[in-house]
Amino acid sequence: MQLTYYGHACFSVVVGGKTLLFDPFISGNDKAQHVDIEQIKADYILQSHGHEDHIADLLPIAKRTGAKVVAMAEIAGWVQAQGYDNVHAMNYGAVDMEFGEVRMVIAGHSSSLPDGSNGGNPAGFVIKPDEGSFYYAGDTCLMMDMQLIPRFATIDFAVMPIGGNFTMNAADAIIASDFIKCDKIIGVHYDTWPPISIDKDKAKQAFTAAGKQLILPEIGETLTV
Repeated sequence: MQLTYYGHACFSVVVGGKTLLFDPFISGNDKAQHVDIEQIKADYILQSHGHEDHIADLLPIAKRTGAKVVAMAEIAGWVQAQGYDNVHAMNYGAVDMEFGEVRMVIAGHSSSLPDGSNGGNPAGFVIKPDEGSFYYAGDTCLMMDMQLIPRFATIDFAVMPIGGNFTMNAADAIIASDFIKCDKIIGVHYDTWPPISIDKDKAKQAFTAAGKQLILPEIGETLTV
């Protein structure tokens, strides 16, 4: 699978010939100003929750690409209220899509939309295409519920927040990787602003000491996972 990182917690993964874009927030991120959002491809946009730093570019990208927006029911309803109808409303549970199974799972966070309306519950996603499975934790604290993830799929890689303050930090993510039985972690949600700045070398060393791999791609970088 090809993963492209767009900064903060935004990334895309190509599976089954389809591009899945997660939590589009690029234009408001000073560190991602070199990324041209007009060039970002998306067949599906999967939205973990409604905070501005995850949803800011959802509507412009959706309207340009025609992507189907997969989100918690309250967010899907908000998207429709903005004049975009290609949505798939979910709550915690699984659904089969053309590229594979999408399971929405619990995340320990909060969720509201840019206008202050209810964003429903925050979520993560387990994606099960033919090429292999991955887990995007979304914005979350460390939770015992993560121990359920291996019952849903054998995870080949996971995308986890590591910046602390609003989410897990690197130490929490190491424990989370034990819970989900996956040793290849792509770190997100760090260094965008001072409250979530981290020592990247120290974080990588901690993962290595635990027998795990922490991958921190550059903004705009594409890698094979």
